[in-house]
This record gives sequence, structure tokens and C-alpha cells, in this order.
Amino acid sequence: MTDLPPLLLARDRVLHGLTPDDLAKRVKAGSLVRVRHGVYTDGPTWKGLKPWDQYRLRVQAAAETFEKPTVFARHSAASVWGIPTIGLNHPVQALTMKNDGGRSRAGVRRHFAAPAGLMVVRREGLLVTGRIRTVLDLAAFTPFTEAAAPLDHVLRPDRTLRLPAVTTAELEAGIGSMYSTAAGRRILTAVAFADPLSGSAGESYSRALIHVAGFEAPVLQQAIHDRDGLVGYTDFYWKQAKVVGEFDGEEKYLKPEYLKGRTASQAVVEEKTRENRIRATGFNVVRWDWADLMQPGKLERKLAAAGVPRRRTRSAVFDAQTRP
Repeated sequence: MTDLPPLLLARDRVLHGLTPDDLAKRVKAGSLVRVRHGVYTDGPTWKGLKPWDQYRLRVQAAAETFEKPTVFARHSAASVWGIPTIGLNHPVQALTMKNDGGRSRAGVRRHFAAPAGLMVVRREGLLVTGRIRTVLDLAAFTPFTEAAAPLDHVLRPDRTLRLPAVTTAELEAGIGSMYSTAAGRRILTAVAFADPLSGSAGESYSRALIHVAGFEAPVLQQAIHDRDGLVGYTDFYWKQAKVVGEFDGEEKYLKPEYLKGRTASQAVVEEKTRENRIRATGFNVVRWDWADLMQPGKLERKLAAAGVPRRRTRSAVFDAQTRP
């Protein structure tokens, strides 16, 4: 995980020899950025962070300003666990034990949770819901298409954080009596769809959009061979339609674990060579990236144009599953 920059609390400014005017001037100059009221961090470092790391720092900043210990949940707990989620600009999310419908204040959204059976873990100095409760909450209270990435992630061992894989049985057992009947059905639907073969959050989100659009389910991580041997493993594969789908996340060209000693330009050239070899076997290769996924209907149009078959006409069943 990315090393996050330290936070400067306004209440500690005297320790740093700063006045309120000094803070305001540094924010205006860009050397500091205000993460939330009363909490600052280094401006240039903040701008260099990925959105999910900025969000993680906002969770930390919120914790620094609360007088009482707070249990973070949903997207906020996921950020602490290193579990990917879909979308940006999520509010900081925490639990409340008062069943008053929850409330939002100062950029923090609170959700009611009955204390009975609630397992809380201290991680990186923060109190968060456990991994299973975190992904089940996301499955219960986010759209189906957004629930796939967190669930797929925990079904695989997290080698970066040295966390074991969670089993489908553990996820199903974790539902218990904590959720309403409707929420329980949403969770079971999402868990049944989850697949550890999805290699990234982008692949998981793509797969969910493919399912909602009514296309036939692709084979994941299919080995492709030509006369020279193994070409590689495809993200998505439709044998009868002779179509291969490839999600282009920045990981392929930036992260060391994917580059494996290559430069980014070398990775691009090798990927192009790989694609040409796949095409030479008679398969059409369709590529897309995050920008395509964020444009409603664009992936569907790409796959339809390539001839990917549908198992049924497009249904709004899953689209209707929005946050309660």
C-alpha cells in the first residue's frame, strides 16, 4: 500500500510555530491542502496521490477529529483493508449504535449497527468492521455492479497485505440475522456471482456490467495457444463467438508486480505482440479501459458490435438495485 503523508492538525499548530494566518497562507500557496476541517497535509504530496489513497487519508483525518472512538464501515473500512471499491467521492462512513436512522455531518455518513454480534478490528490504528462484514455491507447497500469487485477481491489471498482468502461459505455464514430479508437476497445474489478468477477491480466491474447487459458469461483467464506455444491468458473469452475481451487497467503498464522488470514501453510492445498473436488464431480482440466503463452503455456497445452473444435481452433487474 502507498505510504500516506502525515497529517497536520490545526489544534497542534502552536507546536509547529504556526498561526491560523500561516495555515491559510500555506493553503492558498498550495504547500498545504485542507483534508477536512482542522486537518491539513502536504499539498504536492496530496496531489500526487491516487483518488483511493486520498480517500484513505480522509478516513484517517476524520478519525483524528473525533472525540470518541469510531468504527469505520463500508467504503471506509474497505479502504483500510485494501479492498477495492467502485466509484469516487464516497463520504467517510462510520457506524452508530443509535437506531435513529443514521445521520450525516461534516462529511461523515453514519449507519446504524446493532452492537450484538458486531465484530470490530483495530487496523492501522483505526477501528473497522471485519473483512467479511465490510464486503457484505457493500453487497447489501451498493448496486450489484459495484459489489462484485470487493467480493472477488476477498475470495483471493491478498498477498500484499498477507491476508488469507475468504470462502463463499464464510461469506454466506456471515449474513446471519444482521440484514433485512431484501438485503440478504442482494448479498446472496452478489456472493453467488463472485469469482476469484477476476484479476482486478476493473475486471470485476466489467464482468458485472457484462452480466447486467445480458451477455453470455465469459470464461475467465482462458489460456490461448498458437503454433509457437502459449500466447497468454485472456481476461474474458467467448469461444463460440471467437471473441476475446481485455480490460486495460493502468496496473499492466505501471505496477512493478505486473511489469516484472520491464519498462512501461516494453510492456506496451509485448501486449501488442500478444494481441496480434491472439488475432492470428482467428479471435477478435475487444479492449476497454476505466474511461469506457465510466460511460454508461459503452462496454455493451463494444461487445455487441464484436458479436458477443446474449443469453437474454437486457434486463433492468440488477440496475434497479440501488442503495436503500
